[in-house]
Amino acid sequence: MFVQIAKDELIKETSKKAWFQTNNIIWPIILLYPVFSIVDYVYAPEIWIQFFIVRLITSALIYGLHGLFTAKRYDYRLLLHISFFLLSVTSALLCNIVKIQNLNIYYLVFATIVLFFNLQVFWEPINSFMEVLLALLLLAIFFNLFSDYNLDIVISNGGQFFFITAIISCIIPGTRYKVMKRDVRSQILIEKSNEQLKQQNADINAKNNLIDAQYEQLRKIDGQKNSFINIAGHDLKNLIGSVVMSNNMIKEEDYRLSNDQKEYVGYISESAEKMQYLLNRLMDVKEIESPEMQFNLEMFDANVEVAHVFRGLYETAQMKNIHLTDNILKLPLTVRLDRVFAGQVFQNLLSNAIKFSQTNNDIRVVTSLQRQRFVFEIIDEGIAIGQKELDMMFNKLKTLNDTSGVNESRLGLGLSIAKLMTQEMGGELTYRSDDNGNYFRVEFYVIN
Repeated sequence: MFVQIAKDELIKETSKKAWFQTNNIIWPIILLYPVFSIVDYVYAPEIWIQFFIVRLITSALIYGLHGLFTAKRYDYRLLLHISFFLLSVTSALLCNIVKIQNLNIYYLVFATIVLFFNLQVFWEPINSFMEVLLALLLLAIFFNLFSDYNLDIVISNGGQFFFITAIISCIIPGTRYKVMKRDVRSQILIEKSNEQLKQQNADINAKNNLIDAQYEQLRKIDGQKNSFINIAGHDLKNLIGSVVMSNNMIKEEDYRLSNDQKEYVGYISESAEKMQYLLNRLMDVKEIESPEMQFNLEMFDANVEVAHVFRGLYETAQMKNIHLTDNILKLPLTVRLDRVFAGQVFQNLLSNAIKFSQTNNDIRVVTSLQRQRFVFEIIDEGIAIGQKELDMMFNKLKTLNDTSGVNESRLGLGLSIAKLMTQEMGGELTYRSDDNGNYFRVEFYVIN
C-alpha cells in the first residue's frame, strides 16, 4: 500500500504536536513560577515580596501572550522565546543581587528552568542554543550592573553548574525533535493507511453487494430458464405423443398405403422415437451441463448413420435449392457410441448448414478414416458465416447476430448441444469460417 504525505499536511500535524508541547511548558510555568517565591522567602527574605509581585506579573504576561498566540495561531516558537526571556530576566537578576552563600541555590533554580524548557520543547535545536546564549548575555549584563563579586567567585558558587547544565541540555532538543517529527510522520501514515483500508473495505463491501445482487438475479433467471424448459418439454412430449399416436393409427391400415408412403411412415416413426429419447434426456438443462451424463452405448456403423441423416435432410435442402453432395465412405466403420445422440450430432450440424446457406449454395458431406478415427465433415462453399458468429453459435443459449441477410432464427442451442454431446462421448468437434466458406468436422474413435 503506497501512502503519500503532502508537505502542508506534515507541517499542519507538526504544528499541532508543537502546540501540545508548548502548552506542557506554558501552563506549568504560569501555575508554578509564583511558587518559587518560597525560595525567595527562605534565602532572600528582604526582597521576597518584591519578587513575588514580579513573578505574578511575569506569569500574568505569559498567560496573556499564550491566549493571544493561541487565538491568532502565531508561531509557537516566538511565544516560547518571549516566555523564556521573561523568566531569564528575573532569574539572571536574582543571581546577581542575592548574597554569595545563596548563589548556588539561584543558579540551580535558573538551570532547572533551562533544563525544563529543553526537556519539553518541540523545535529545532538552534532555538535552544539561542536561549542559552540569551541567558548568558543577561547574566553578564546584570553581573556588570549589580554584582559585587568577581567572576571567579560567581563561577565557583554555582556559575559553572549552570553553564554545564545549560549547554548539555541544548543537546536534548536535537534528538527529541527528530524522534517527535518521525512520530508525527508515522502517525499520519497510520491514519492515512487506515483511511485507505476503510475505503477499500467499503469498496469490497459494495462489490460484494453487487455480486450478491447479480447472483440473485442469475438465480432467478436460471429458475425462469428451467421453468421454461420444463413447460416446453411437457408441451413437446404431448405433441410427440400425438404424432406417435397418429402415426400408429396410419400403420394399422398400412394395406392402404403405397410403398413410398410406408417408407415415409417408417421415417416418421423412427424420428418420433428419437425425439422422445432426446427430449427425455435433454429436457433438464442441468443434466445437459452435468459431467455425469449417461449414454446408451452400442456398436454400429457410423457411415450408415450419416447416410440415414443425409437422406432425411436431402429434400429439405432441395426445397431451398441447395445442392447436397454425398461423399460418404462405403467402407463400414464401427464406433461405440450412443446411436441416437451421435445421429443428433450429425443432424444438428447438417441441418444448421442447410439453414444458414443461401440459394444455390453447395454443401458436401464427407466421411473418412484418418488415424483410426471416423471423420465426419461438412464443407459449405457458400457465403461465410464468420468465425466470431460461429463461436457464438457454439455457445449455448447465445443468439447469432443476423449479418448475412437470412431472416431465420439463429439460436445456437442445437450446435452447442452437439458440441457438448460430441465431447461427452469422447469425440472432438471443430469448425471454422473463412473466405472459402464454412467447415465443420467431427471425429470419433473407430472400434477395430
